[in-house]
Amino acid sequence: MKDKTKRRLFGVISTAIGIALSVAAIEGMAVLWTMVEDGRYTPAADLFERTQNTYVRDLTRGTACRYVDTLYPHPYVGFVHHANRPCGLKNVNNVGLFNDDYPLLKRPDRYTILLTGGSVAGQLAQIDPWPAPRYLEEELNSEYESPNGQPFWVLNGGDGAWKQPQPFILFALNAQALDAVITLGGMNDYYLFRPWERERLEYPVNNFLAVNPLVADDNFGDAAIGWVLGRLAGGVARDAILGQSHAAYLLFRSLEALAKGRDALPSSKHTTLESLFALPADIAGDGERVFATQLELLRKYNRAMDAVARDYDIKTAYFFQPVPAYGKTLTAAEQAVVGDLSYIGLYRRMVDGVMSQRDLGLPVFDLGDLFVDVKETVYADGSHLIRSPFGESLGYRLMARRVAADVAAAWGLKRKRDATR
Repeated sequence: MKDKTKRRLFGVISTAIGIALSVAAIEGMAVLWTMVEDGRYTPAADLFERTQNTYVRDLTRGTACRYVDTLYPHPYVGFVHHANRPCGLKNVNNVGLFNDDYPLLKRPDRYTILLTGGSVAGQLAQIDPWPAPRYLEEELNSEYESPNGQPFWVLNGGDGAWKQPQPFILFALNAQALDAVITLGGMNDYYLFRPWERERLEYPVNNFLAVNPLVADDNFGDAAIGWVLGRLAGGVARDAILGQSHAAYLLFRSLEALAKGRDALPSSKHTTLESLFALPADIAGDGERVFATQLELLRKYNRAMDAVARDYDIKTAYFFQPVPAYGKTLTAAEQAVVGDLSYIGLYRRMVDGVMSQRDLGLPVFDLGDLFVDVKETVYADGSHLIRSPFGESLGYRLMARRVAADVAAAWGLKRKRDATR
């Protein structure tokens, strides 16, 4: 009897050792795999951090919610955010964006500016509640006098992955309440300029599909499977143990890829998002014609915003964001997080193409050289700038200073006598 018990115990121990060695071997292979990809050892927690940009992480940090859980469908701009339990955001305003509520009509006691664009515009306007600094608003009020003598008030009109026509639509919805509008974008529009893209500039981004799953596929089961896989992937990343595992990180990537693949299954319907926004057959596949077509569409929205602005006596300015592939000597820390930079040739062509609208009198500006003399680390990823947990940021402070100076020149703003610079 004792021998039988010993054999059972030996079997259990042997099995446990075998499982432990197998897990260790899998983890070891995963570590080697990620070292080959990265060129160095990177902790799994850091790898998980890279799977979401800093804008997405900031909105969900300290919660069990994923970014998609904060989104809310909008009939005109596609998606915004919500304040509903359990994953609502505390700083959401009356239009589903961030900070102060939008007024319905123009306020006589403020000079109201709408700052609109993608996530970089959202961060420049500030996504965190007071006392987080409102970079552009503070810079304008510190250095310049407004045209009506009232304090500058910058409304946050930026959101993750937004591109034209979302800024134009948001502006058109609120023009009656504004004194000025500033757009800040670039990277989100650029993706539709790539030569292999087959949809026009206005094609909705994945966040629209996330909040409208039946649009993505007429088979709700496929949409639901994609959603469940995405939730599982998020759970892996947040787990205290699995979140430190390189093998779990590779599993996370596989689950995310599978979830996106389910969302991308072709629809059996004749009418699809792809068909609604498809480039003509004689343009799709021809890189030069794709570029020329998307450029004309992008320039169209600047002209459209300018036309509405003239009707309402609104000042305008259009900015291209800085990008890490151009205009800065990157630090080692930045090189580790900014990703592939081979897009720069096509991106600069896009910028130059829109900058030509200055010849039409449009105040278009390029922030590409904003960090040319900056030695510090300012980029947090391929688009966004580093912000402290309290919202402070060298990069966004410098951006606010430059944007304020450019609009001051374009709009004829006077410097305050007691301005600090």
